[in-house]
Amino acid sequence: MKNNFGHERSRCLIKLVGSVSLAALTATPAFAQDEDAADEAASAGDVIVVTGFRASLDKALDEKRNSTAAIDVIVAEDIAKFPDQNLAESLQRIPGISIQRDAGEGRAITVRGLGAQFTRVRLNGMETIATSTDGASANRDRAFDFNVFASELFSSLVVHKTASASLDEGSLGAVVDLNTGNPLGGKDGLTLVASAQGRYNDLSKELSPRLAGLVAWSNADQTFGVSASVAWSKYTTEELGNNTVRWAQAPFRSVDGVTCMSGSNFIANPSAACIEVAEAFHPRIPRYGLVSHDRERLGATASLQWEPTDSTKISIDGLYSNFKETRDEYWGEVLARSNERTIDISNYTIDANNNLISADLDNVYVRTERYSRESETEFHQVSAKIEQALTDNFRINLLGGFSKSKADIPVETTLAFDDRDATGYSYDYTNMKSPVLSFGPGITDPAAFQLAEFRDRPSFLTNKFKTVSGDFEWDVTEGFQLLAGGFYREFDFDTIGFRRDNQYCSAFTCAPGAYGAPVTDALSQTFNLGDAGQPAGNTNSWIVPDLAAGTAFVDLYNIPGVLQQGEQRSVTEKTKGGWFMTNFESSVFGMRMTGNAGVRYAKTNQSSSGFTDGTFVTVKRSYDDWLPSFNVNFFPADNIILRGAIAKVITRPTLGSLTPGGSIDPFNFKISSGNPFLDPYRATTYDVAAEWYFAPGAIVSIALFSKDIVSFPISTSLQGTYASSGLPTSLLTPGTPAFDAIVTGTDPNRQFEFRTTGNGPGANLKGMEISLQLPFSVFSDSLKHFGLLGNFTLVKSDVEYSVSGPLAYDPGTNRLVAQPNGTYTQPLLGLAKRAWNATAYYDDGKFSVRSSVAYRSGYNDGTSGNNNVFEGYGSSFNVDASIRYQLTDNFEISVEGSNLTDDYRYRFTDLEANRNYENNHYGRTFMFGARYKM
Repeated sequence: MKNNFGHERSRCLIKLVGSVSLAALTATPAFAQDEDAADEAASAGDVIVVTGFRASLDKALDEKRNSTAAIDVIVAEDIAKFPDQNLAESLQRIPGISIQRDAGEGRAITVRGLGAQFTRVRLNGMETIATSTDGASANRDRAFDFNVFASELFSSLVVHKTASASLDEGSLGAVVDLNTGNPLGGKDGLTLVASAQGRYNDLSKELSPRLAGLVAWSNADQTFGVSASVAWSKYTTEELGNNTVRWAQAPFRSVDGVTCMSGSNFIANPSAACIEVAEAFHPRIPRYGLVSHDRERLGATASLQWEPTDSTKISIDGLYSNFKETRDEYWGEVLARSNERTIDISNYTIDANNNLISADLDNVYVRTERYSRESETEFHQVSAKIEQALTDNFRINLLGGFSKSKADIPVETTLAFDDRDATGYSYDYTNMKSPVLSFGPGITDPAAFQLAEFRDRPSFLTNKFKTVSGDFEWDVTEGFQLLAGGFYREFDFDTIGFRRDNQYCSAFTCAPGAYGAPVTDALSQTFNLGDAGQPAGNTNSWIVPDLAAGTAFVDLYNIPGVLQQGEQRSVTEKTKGGWFMTNFESSVFGMRMTGNAGVRYAKTNQSSSGFTDGTFVTVKRSYDDWLPSFNVNFFPADNIILRGAIAKVITRPTLGSLTPGGSIDPFNFKISSGNPFLDPYRATTYDVAAEWYFAPGAIVSIALFSKDIVSFPISTSLQGTYASSGLPTSLLTPGTPAFDAIVTGTDPNRQFEFRTTGNGPGANLKGMEISLQLPFSVFSDSLKHFGLLGNFTLVKSDVEYSVSGPLAYDPGTNRLVAQPNGTYTQPLLGLAKRAWNATAYYDDGKFSVRSSVAYRSGYNDGTSGNNNVFEGYGSSFNVDASIRYQLTDNFEISVEGSNLTDDYRYRFTDLEANRNYENNHYGRTFMFGARYKM
């Protein structure tokens, strides 16, 4: 019998039909019999057959039980048959994990309240980053985008919740291992798998294909095997709803017919109504619209394994993924922001939270907008591993490889039609999530508009990883093992952006008094809003620019792109170090005890480059960390495990925040900058857990955890003039609103929003996880095909944030002025206090039904801007279900549904006032198809 350091023991009573083995399940103390009894049962043919989804649960539970550290596992039911359409959506079934969605599907994960940038992801044992784009831009974080990959390409996910010296550093949340197929893990000979599905979304009302296939072969001796798989899908998801782009304070030109402004300043002794309206918060860009996501995903894997001798194993793995999306947006909106001083307001209502929730507006700046972005993520990774046993008790392992992820946006185009003196507009946010936005006459008349602005902002981002590592394992004696290793990683982050932005009358000659080109039927199209959750009285049709005609009219794509200095940035990190660890197994007070103890050393050399005041600069720094860790497990009974762990951990700062310099948004009066001297997030983590394996395939557990975070970079937002930035005016693009205001002098004291990141205060996070896996065979053999999974996570943290609050009228200066920053005690950004999910299933090996629900409470994801205090997302509740039927041993059909309640995503700004930032939905998605295996 081997030392129990994660190796499987040798007893076996349960046979698993499929690709996974439950040999270790009865080897664990909960169901262990003596060797003679096991042999007798096996010889008598007393075999329990476990198949399908239940088999995958049992295998995952077996892996969890035999691990020295705290882990959770999800495995495929069968080869090329992952239990969910999306890896992130599978991970949300694990206690303590919630997901962030993009276009209705899981994109990133949050572990125990810590956001995606705190989780390290390894692909076939090698750390990597996969990058895609979201609503704003390409991912410039360390977060891993799970939507890049097709789930069919993977065989298992392992989530490491406690640290060990042998585990890659860089995570305050978890380390997630994604594993593709194992050619020597299945049967010998040839294996073929093919699946085809149709995808239907009830909002987009389109039927789309999803195809996957796998071929694998190994020789009869199971010493050489190869496999390859491919998955492809193409589909459209629509996102319908409303948006405000935050709320803001500003004085209007007049209120109820009384003049408030003289140019850009208050008149002398403004009325009480003028001040009341100016101090209230109004929606900056109230709008309804459609965001359409046309996506195509192609993925492929290849693997080779060779065991030339019993002591040597060589593995070579490759993975390729290509993820394309065209994102099209259609908006009908009012640009209240920055234009309030020209707008006349009347018939207004201010609620108890100082929100200007309804009003009639005249001389208003109406805009209809057409936005289109083409993005492509291409990822590839190649890795090789050699496992060599030099003696019966001494082994070495070598790993090397590289990965590259490119997130390119060759086209990001905006065309805008403006009517800058429209009348008859009104809005009503009495129902904050579903406002009434009513436009006056002319919203469907091309003659009422002018083609005012055009933009194109291509950008290109590349992440590259190189890894080399080696380690050894020495079984010193029964119950004691020494392990040590060294590693070198090189990570490169590069991003660059260009712009073709202009106002029409700056690029072309306009008629006197015009601000754009006259809009004709040939340049426009009518947009009809679908089901966006809008109430009666809302305007649901308007004209928008015709993308092809409009870009050709201004010859947009032949205009040379201007390099944006603030968007040319790079970071190179070279990390080297080593680790030492002991695994031990002993007895304490008559109890079996296992565990590990060790220390990891990592030295990071960082080089950050970017533009500062028009000069390209490179800033270098280095730091090192000693990271001790300790895991221990006690077995007071054969089926009870008490776990404890303590470790020091780090997460390196967000990539986009590490670069010097930054970017200027001359349309929205915003300056963003980085900080190459940010310290890593450093923390000490504490974990205790109790696990009771009260029946075969069953567990109830409770885990308590605490993270004492001593350093925590934090985003800040400040207001100031452009002059206070110290940046030259040559960086402002001619023809933009900021250029007109600052360079031509129309409003040289125009306020800008400054965003950057600094070394913030520490924080403490603590929480609890409760988990249950319950096969109903516990109650009766007649219920053996039924079961339930469930977990609940409660997390609490307190961080003191310094945040600017609302502006207030100052009679001395006759202006709205900023008040001193307030100190707010709030949870960590991205942390939801409560999350739970549950899955009920029936699985008899032939017919399988599953239904899952997932809940996440609301949370802050930023300190906000425009004098709002925090912003974030409301709670989410998702319901999914699947039905599978095995027609023959080789052929299966299935029907699946996700987001069956059509849950809306609500985003708020300002914690107390709960102002609408956006509220949208994606519809229900249904999949139906067939799978064949031989």
